[in-house]
Amino acid sequence: MNYQGIIDKYYPDDNELRSILLTHSRAVADKALLIARRHPELSLDLCFLEEAAMLHDIGIFRCDAPGISCFGTEPYICHGREGAELLRAEGYPRHARVCERHTGAGLSLDDIVSQNLPLPHQSFLPETMEEKLICYADKFFSKTRPDQEKTYEQAERSLAKFGEAGLERFREWHRAFEGTDS
Repeated sequence: MNYQGIIDKYYPDDNELRSILLTHSRAVADKALLIARRHPELSLDLCFLEEAAMLHDIGIFRCDAPGISCFGTEPYICHGREGAELLRAEGYPRHARVCERHTGAGLSLDDIVSQNLPLPHQSFLPETMEEKLICYADKFFSKTRPDQEKTYEQAERSLAKFGEAGLERFREWHRAFEGTDS
């Protein structure tokens, strides 16, 4: 797969949004790859991990988030689902799953229904180790400061406002990927 070609297709202009996307995605990919290389026992697909991490936010341009130069029409919570639609149309269903499952620490059907989120009523929880690792690595980098890595505590605090279930998933991944509780 040529992930750069897909990025170029949807982000053809050298502008602030493309820069934010590339900086953020590269940071997430690098963190995920670093963790994966420290855990050969997990037998993670490093090529897929890099591709999917570089494409996990491909749908942000369709969303309304002026603070990060996104001037689309969809609510930002839909950026993963929007990206998944793009990647499925490109013939990459496995990469599409990463897009739609990386928001927060994944979104359960209960999260979507109870919070009345504008998403299909289904579970968007990461299932594969690659999906979980990209979701985990993503929590350390915002798009408002894409070149600055958050501490574990900062990442945890940013997830806490969305409920205990997601926070517990993040902590579980932290134990699995970092081998520690903090």
